[in-house]
This record gives sequence, C-alpha cells and structure tokens, in this order.
Amino acid sequence: MIKYLALIVLGLIALVGCQTIRNSGTAVLPDADTEALRIATYNVHYIVLQQDTGAWSLGDWERRKIPLDQAFKAMDADVIGFQEMESFARGSEGQVNLKLDWLLEQNPGYAAAAVGDPAAFPSTQPIFYRTDRLALVDQGWFFFSDTPDVIYSRTFNGSFPAFTSWAQFRDKDSGALFRVVNVHTDYASRSNRLQSVELVADRITPWIEGSETVFLVGDINARLGDRTIDILVDTGLSFAPVKGATYHFNRGINLFGAIDHIASAGDATLVGDPVVLRQKFSGEWPTDHYPVIADYRLGASR
Repeated sequence: MIKYLALIVLGLIALVGCQTIRNSGTAVLPDADTEALRIATYNVHYIVLQQDTGAWSLGDWERRKIPLDQAFKAMDADVIGFQEMESFARGSEGQVNLKLDWLLEQNPGYAAAAVGDPAAFPSTQPIFYRTDRLALVDQGWFFFSDTPDVIYSRTFNGSFPAFTSWAQFRDKDSGALFRVVNVHTDYASRSNRLQSVELVADRITPWIEGSETVFLVGDINARLGDRTIDILVDTGLSFAPVKGATYHFNRGINLFGAIDHIASAGDATLVGDPVVLRQKFSGEWPTDHYPVIADYRLGASR
C-alpha cells in the first residue's frame, strides 16, 4: 500500500512539474513600436493598511514598491489597466491608494483615468495612460450586480463588490478614438463570473456595434476556451493568444494557463505575439500576477 501511495505522490509531483514547465518561459519584450499602441494589464494585489507585517501588509509594500515601479517601467506601455490597486481598510470608500500615488509620483509622463473621489467613482481599477500621446475623453464604471449603476453594490451572490472601469482616449496625433474596458471578475464563484461577463457584454455591445475600437483588459479568472471568455468573444472581441501562466501564487509557480487577458474589437490589429513578463525585479515579485503586454496598430495610426 505504501509503495502504491508513493507512486501516486511521485506521479502527482511529475504532473505538477510538467504543468509548471508547460506554462513557464521567458519572452523578451520588444522595443515599443511608435506606430503601434502598447496595451498592458496587471493585477497588483491590494495592500492591507491595518497590518504592519506579513504578506500584503504595509511593511510588505515597502519591500515591493521599487520592484513594482521597475515592472511598470519595463512594460513601456501607452495604456495599462490595473486590478486590485487598493489600499484596503474597512469599507469601500477608502481615500488612501498607496500604489496609485507611488506609480504616478515615479512616472510623471503618465496620468490615471477611471479614478475620482471614491465616494462617487471607484478608484481601485485605474487605467494609466501616457499623456504625451493620449488625451482622456470620457470615463465610467459599472458594478457586477443586479444594480450595476449603484456604486459599491454587492455582486450577484452578495459577495464583495466587484466592477468594471472604462475610459475613452483620443490619440493626439492621429485623432483615433478608442475605449479601454478594465475587468476583474470573481475568482471563487463561477456563477458570479458568468453573470459579470454577461453584464460586460451587454454594456460593450453597443460600442462595438457602433464601430468603435474597444480594448478589454483584465483579470478575468478564466482561460481561453472557457464559457466566461466565449461570452465576450460573442460580442466581437478577439483575444490575444496569451500563452502560459499569468498568475504565479506569489512564488513564481506557473501551474495553469493565462487568466489575465487583452482583447480587441474594431479597427485594431495585433502586432506580433503578446508578452508575459515572468520575472522578478530587484530579486522580488512585485505582486502575485505577471504583467501582460500586447501591441496593436490602430486604423488611423500615427
């Protein structure tokens, strides 16, 4: 019996090892093409303000803040949709956002869209953009809820509030307009995920059918081929073929395929393959996800 159990354990270890190798790999991010628009998505995990030590505490943030800025600079993106950019206290209307403030201070060439007074605009899923190239035209949000236009309304099954943020931009040189829709769905409840993306599909379909260029980015907590993704594909979105892990358990363990995605609809053409930056910065993991980057050429490119 012990022999068989040992064989089973060894088999499981081998299986995990094969899966990890399959979903790993380091890709070199090419230099940004000035004729293309570089889009990125990055889940940066919340900070727990009441904790001084331990994982995701204030002390932990001090250790990760420089690596996070290094990761930001390495992406060299024109637009970055962030998820979980929250300094978590009690309640939803926190006025403190350490990661938002830090990255804006360290990167003066960027501004944050999809932010505002937290009493009226949820600011934990900002969309950073390069101000020398892009102008903000409009922004908004909706919650994954039966009352999506009620701020901080709880999800369909009553769990913690989750939402979509979005922003519309104009390319200053070409005049091209496009929207970026920033999504973060429930990792624990498939029912919540499905209802959430159905709501996203309802909201973005008029934009797509109106011939707008739309990018969807975010932590969708689903892999390509899952029904969650297919609901969005049915709107006309085309997903960049991200290969391998984008979530790594905060340890560089690449156990399953991508759950962080970039998709597009309208007058945008993917240039090359999307890139996942699977690396530490200054010897640290900035967060428990990897940044995902893709380059697109707009119809009216610069």
